[in-house]
Amino acid sequence: MHVLKRECLKPSYPPEPPSTVDLPPGYAKRPGLRPLRTLTRYEKNLPFSLRDGVTIRADVFRPVQNERVPAIINWGPFGKSGSSPLNLAGTALRAGVPESKLSGYESFEGLDPAEWVPRGYAVVNADARGAGDSEGDLHWGGSVEGQDGYDLVEQIAAQPWCSGRVALAGTSWLALAQWFIATQQPPHLTCIAPLEGLSDLLREQLCRGGIPSTTVSKIVSRILPGRQQQEDVNAMLKQYPTRNKYWDDKRVNMSGIQVPTYILGSYSAALHTLGTFRAFDEIPHDKKWLVIHDNQKWHDLYSTERTNDLAKFFDNYLRDQPNGWEETPHVRLSFLGFNLPNELRTYKELPWTQPDAKKLKLHMNPNRSMSTSHSTDFIEGGILNYQADIPVDLAGVGSGELAFQYTFSEKAVLAGPSKVVINVSSEKQDDLDVYVQLRKANADGNLLQYTNMPVSGLGISSPSKVPSLNIPRYLGPTGMLRASMRHVSKELSTPHWQTLSHEKHQPVLRGDIIQLEIYLWPTGIIFEPGETLVLKVAGHDMCILDYKQMRRTVRTRNRGRHFVHIGEGRENYIELNLV
Repeated sequence: MHVLKRECLKPSYPPEPPSTVDLPPGYAKRPGLRPLRTLTRYEKNLPFSLRDGVTIRADVFRPVQNERVPAIINWGPFGKSGSSPLNLAGTALRAGVPESKLSGYESFEGLDPAEWVPRGYAVVNADARGAGDSEGDLHWGGSVEGQDGYDLVEQIAAQPWCSGRVALAGTSWLALAQWFIATQQPPHLTCIAPLEGLSDLLREQLCRGGIPSTTVSKIVSRILPGRQQQEDVNAMLKQYPTRNKYWDDKRVNMSGIQVPTYILGSYSAALHTLGTFRAFDEIPHDKKWLVIHDNQKWHDLYSTERTNDLAKFFDNYLRDQPNGWEETPHVRLSFLGFNLPNELRTYKELPWTQPDAKKLKLHMNPNRSMSTSHSTDFIEGGILNYQADIPVDLAGVGSGELAFQYTFSEKAVLAGPSKVVINVSSEKQDDLDVYVQLRKANADGNLLQYTNMPVSGLGISSPSKVPSLNIPRYLGPTGMLRASMRHVSKELSTPHWQTLSHEKHQPVLRGDIIQLEIYLWPTGIIFEPGETLVLKVAGHDMCILDYKQMRRTVRTRNRGRHFVHIGEGRENYIELNLV
């Protein structure tokens, strides 16, 4: 298969030769950034050769001492050691991470050498194949990236300063890469810490629910720095919209991961939630730990709490320092209160995957309520409708949406994924895209938003001043499905999550009434008596966007109205998991 490619963002500077410098305690890259606490050897742009002869480049930060130390690799495509065009300065409120907290030597979404070198670790910031000054063409995950990472792990382990124990760490793409590298099972890979990483490029990012969504990937592809080309995953989706060997290679086979794994996730990261939970569910050994935190991903990454927890994990496996880590609960889930205190609960396994898991089935009624029993009181014709082609700029304010409500009479805690079963038809087009979302409303009926970083550290006076963007806010879980792409893969599905096959197109004609099963990504929300669960149904994505610039790029392909058929014995409901 011919892989389509596009140019990377060409660096404006010439390639730099390798160099070494010792940075003294108190040294800061520039005023206002975090100074180094200890003498740090900085080996810049070191060459490492891959199995096919391609040379990649990496920066190494390490203690200056005779003792050999373990290494932590941050493997990514964005530009190593503070050279990325992506950085927190371009995010809303810097994600609550002040500039003074970081040294400027961290790779984007990677661990900061200023924190980890004093703890006795070498930090290796590697430019993946094709990124920065590394040779070759850049790959978006897959087996090639896994093999490349294998080669680097083994070469780092052989360095005279290295103890022979190597870990991987990092967030987002840096986490995705870890999955693929770990499946190759490098002999000296001791443990990994994938912090919020998707696990299937096709189903979790580019074509979730069978609906192409390339806004984020187009933005990322335009700013990936490199001197060669990159895979054009957006063009590949257009050319090859159904499952093939290329897309299969972009889905991680979790059964190949054999090393201890620290898995981190959140509900608010728009791309990573499902992959985080799937990894914990499918990794085949018991030396795996899952933490779902209640913050924004970058804010959490550099928090004292996360750093200390990661250090305990790394110290246990990389430094021969038994510290009781393996007594840590395997599952730590944060549940969001929105207007209530959050709760942290611990489990041995994911609670909704267990045989005795609690479930709540709520039926949609013609009066737009939901109830635990199936109503037989139908409106004439048994049909509700919404305008499916409403401009997406109005998303989130109720335009073009159906809303069904259920008020709890006792405390309830939603946990994990949910499933909506709905009977729909389209007024003006063949096929249709349906989006669903869960929201929480307080006892006064007001829809709530969760601010996923402490307001006290944001430099603003109140939560109302937090920008209405996905980085600092979370509305609730979403699901989506293109009706013609509803075919499910039995091979990839589990009892608690149906995975689309992307293998075939099942035609849906105008006016056809089709029953869809739409899965919403996992969440954790607390409801007190008198508070309301709101299920929204629409023809557009109801998420708020990460950046204001993205708004004009969002479109819906729906036309006219969608009809929800509640009468004539048709059952429409949502199935929820509770703890």
